[in-house]
Amino acid sequence: MILLRRLLGDVLRRQRQRQGRTLREVSSSARVSLGYLSEVERGQKEASSELLSAICDALDVRMSELMREVSDDLALAELAQSAAANEPVPTPVRPRLGSVSVAGVPPERVTIKAPAEAVDVVAA
Repeated sequence: MILLRRLLGDVLRRQRQRQGRTLREVSSSARVSLGYLSEVERGQKEASSELLSAICDALDVRMSELMREVSDDLALAELAQSAAANEPVPTPVRPRLGSVSVAGVPPERVTIKAPAEAVDVVAA
């Protein structure tokens, strides 16, 4: 079974370690106890959206970036789980252009450019 809280904790730990920061530094900046942050990183506690926001601010990382990395890890875990069980892997469904919404810009005026590593949404 894939646990979202464990994947989230792994990503938070990687983000913190990439910056060369300690749990103590991040917990102080986020104004959360060191023990609680440690439990979140180990996937033992489910973090609220408010707590995640505070941790992201402390790490200077957008929550959307954090969630994107969690989503990527989840997709890999699902693939590995499916491969281990010899199950067919479902094809992800991509949103149609008309379903994209950008701050009041009509969908027909939105263009999606897809470079190698990211998707940029640009109002035409």
